[in-house]
Formats: sequence, C-alpha cells, structure tokens
Amino acid sequence: MYQDRLFLTVQDILDEDFKLDTRGYRPQEVDRFLDKVIHDYEEYQAYIKELETEKKELVDDNIRLKQEIRNLRTKLDVLKDSEGSDSSTNNADLLRRLSNLEKIIYGKE
Repeated sequence: MYQDRLFLTVQDILDEDFKLDTRGYRPQEVDRFLDKVIHDYEEYQAYIKELETEKKELVDDNIRLKQEIRNLRTKLDVLKDSEGSDSSTNNADLLRRLSNLEKIIYGKE
C-alpha cells in the first residue's frame, strides 16, 4: 500500500554509489549519513508493519463485534416475538376458559 509511494528501499540506499571529483563530499560522511537514512527507513517500515497488524486485529474485532450484535438483535427479536405470541395465546386461552366456566356455571349451552 505505502510501498508504491516510496522511491527508495533500504537496499537502494545501501547500494548507492556517489561519484567523486576534486571538490566532492567525503565518502565517510556520506556513508554515515546514509547509515542514518537506512536506519530511519528500517524503523519506518517496522512501524508501518506494526500499524498494519494492529489495523487488521481491529478490523477483525470490529467484524466479530458486528456479528455478535446481529446475533443478539436476532435473539432479542425472537424473544420479543415469543413473548408477544405467548401473551396473546395466554389471553385467548384465558378467554376460552372463562367462556367454558360461564357455560358451566350459568348453564348456557
């Protein structure tokens, strides 16, 4: 992802050779500087790898939690439906029983 935006790799920096002329830079200074650049690139790449690992873990947790929410909502809907149907069934049963008792008590049939 980020690698297509970078121009140099650690190996590119390590393999770089500078041409020398009479007024050129001291090779030791250039080497020391490039060593610092290489170190920074290595640290940068390690940090990005850590962040990508953390991101993947967070995305996985997010997916798992969303699935858990869906499951809990489904269970809640099922419970609500079962409570609603039980109460309506219970009410219908109660009305039927009352009607039967009234028939027995008052002798209506």
